[in-house]
Amino acid sequence: MFARELFNKIENANPVDIGDVLSKSFKLYQTYFSQGIVHVLVMLAIVIPLGICMYLPILPIYIEMFENIGTTDYSPELMDDLSPSFAIIWLIIVFLVSLLLQMVILSIFGHFLKFLKKEDFNSQEDIGGYFTILKQHSGKVIVLVLVSMIIQFLGALLCYVPLIYLMIPLHWIYPMFVFNENLSVSDIITASFKFANKFWGYFFVIGLVSYLFSFGGLILCYVGGIITGFFYFISTYVAYRDTIGFDDYNDEIDTIGDVNF
Repeated sequence: MFARELFNKIENANPVDIGDVLSKSFKLYQTYFSQGIVHVLVMLAIVIPLGICMYLPILPIYIEMFENIGTTDYSPELMDDLSPSFAIIWLIIVFLVSLLLQMVILSIFGHFLKFLKKEDFNSQEDIGGYFTILKQHSGKVIVLVLVSMIIQFLGALLCYVPLIYLMIPLHWIYPMFVFNENLSVSDIITASFKFANKFWGYFFVIGLVSYLFSFGGLILCYVGGIITGFFYFISTYVAYRDTIGFDDYNDEIDTIGDVNF
């Protein structure tokens, strides 16, 4: 029942206005700038240590490579000493850590999306903490992340060309889940593809602008990425709000720009 209602809402979704979405996104970016930075910092506090742990076993190899940069006859000796069992174990560790990282990122920025909705409509909704989504829906989160990783892997096997198309529906899987937690995994994925296919070109342009804005921060010695990286999620929220909308607040969406901005 819930899935059918969501599918109908997607079919009848409001048209996407690229300029309007980006304009409202920049205004929300200015309004909730501090909260966006906090979410990014929380994510980095977890991602960086896990990333270090993931590559720690092969750190000696990287050190040897850097020490021999420019040496024409250099041959990595440490690579020869690695056993097949070590390589398999390390690949398993990389996979598990990558899975965990994606789950953590989903939960943290899922909380940010819920925060934007709560503040946008001045609701009293309890959105929990940064990891509430992960705690309450751990099984579903694992499956969604795994499905996304598998789809990306299959797209990469086909010379990466399909990823140009897949990156839009894959992006919408997590927001679709965050705002429709009661749906099954299959319905969430179906809804994401339906939504992405309906407005693929519009979302591509919005995503490109959002990415370029976020990437501009990375150019500033990566520190700038902390203050621009969350803009992509704000534009995602605005696009969802102004097209599909929320059942509890659909009557307010047409005037929200005038009220809050």
